[in-house]
Amino acid sequence: MNHEWSEQELDEKAVWAFQHPHNAKERRKIRNDIADEIEEILVNEGFVRCRTTFFRAKGDDLLQLISVRCFGTWGQPEIDVELEPLYNVFDFVRRTMNEMVTDEGVEGKSIETLQNIHIHPIYNSYLAHKDDYMSEMKREKEILSKVKIVDLSADFRIKDVATYEKWYKIEHKSPQFIEEAVYGLCEINREKVTKDTRLIANPGCYTTCSILTAYPLVKEGIIDPDTLIIDAKSGTSGAGRGAKTPNLFCEVNESMKAYGVTTHRHTPEIEEQLGYAAGKEIVINFTPHLVPMNRGILATEYATLNKKADGTYPTYEEIKAVYDKYYAKERFVRVLKKGVCPETKWVEGSNYVDVNFVIDERTGRIVMMGALDNLVKGAAGQAVQNMNLLFGLDEAEGLKMVPMFP
Repeated sequence: MNHEWSEQELDEKAVWAFQHPHNAKERRKIRNDIADEIEEILVNEGFVRCRTTFFRAKGDDLLQLISVRCFGTWGQPEIDVELEPLYNVFDFVRRTMNEMVTDEGVEGKSIETLQNIHIHPIYNSYLAHKDDYMSEMKREKEILSKVKIVDLSADFRIKDVATYEKWYKIEHKSPQFIEEAVYGLCEINREKVTKDTRLIANPGCYTTCSILTAYPLVKEGIIDPDTLIIDAKSGTSGAGRGAKTPNLFCEVNESMKAYGVTTHRHTPEIEEQLGYAAGKEIVINFTPHLVPMNRGILATEYATLNKKADGTYPTYEEIKAVYDKYYAKERFVRVLKKGVCPETKWVEGSNYVDVNFVIDERTGRIVMMGALDNLVKGAAGQAVQNMNLLFGLDEAEGLKMVPMFP
């Protein structure tokens, strides 16, 4: 570019442009000029060609780069990258090039010349946070090189970052580890846990019960997964130990209520995992309820049965055979006898999941039921189960306790 702006000039232009929204022509010109300067520097750094035309304001004087398109970078195909608010230039380069960025820079190239970007306040923010950002990346890599992690948070359960951020309303801080994380529902993903696995995403309590209850029938095409409705109840311990008013004894006792209706964060987790079983994306209805008990989850699930080739619905024996195919050899999943409905007290204090089903011949639907202890199989017990798999131990080690009932 012929003109190199000073930081003061850029600051003045940025503030003026975004404080005068009616002068769209001048505002576009300023944004395009700044974008051109970024592109010129990045092309000089080895980016074959890129286009950045996407600035917006947050407050009066903060510029944000929100989208970048790179073309043919080092022989790679065209890449479209949607960015969260840009906090520093290194973050921009790292997100744009993903795995091509190393601790030393881009493909071994020094990123020091990026300091020539005279864009305020992006430039200042980059200088202020670059060392901290790179130190954090190195620390994360060092930790994972020395230990194995079973993560009980939701951060690595959902593979799509945008979906995670939409449902959890927070920015994902370590998306670089999502791909390698194994979803730790042992009965389904056991073979994915190997000696080389470094990170396991321990499933949620509602999701463990909901998925295991329906998984065999979804996997075998017995039900239409897009008709699946999950009605689940949980004791108050599912909300943690925080002293929240809605969870106090006087609020919960002698009452029952639905919550998180159509918005509960476990919904996309269930949809993703059952979607893998179905071989397609699915959409479900999931409604959790709070009931006045300490612990336990009971899921009642409804779905339409798929007819067989002869136009009839599957029989009890055929569906029972499907459940047995997947769970007959599982230590911690018990398929109950015909007509027996799972109860939370039968699994309390144990790592068991009890499941069963009833066919509604009148409606052509099936009612599936599952029960588990949200504090054991729904959390800590499953974490121990995953730990045992990670280290080649007996999967049931430390989990052979019987339920508290009777």
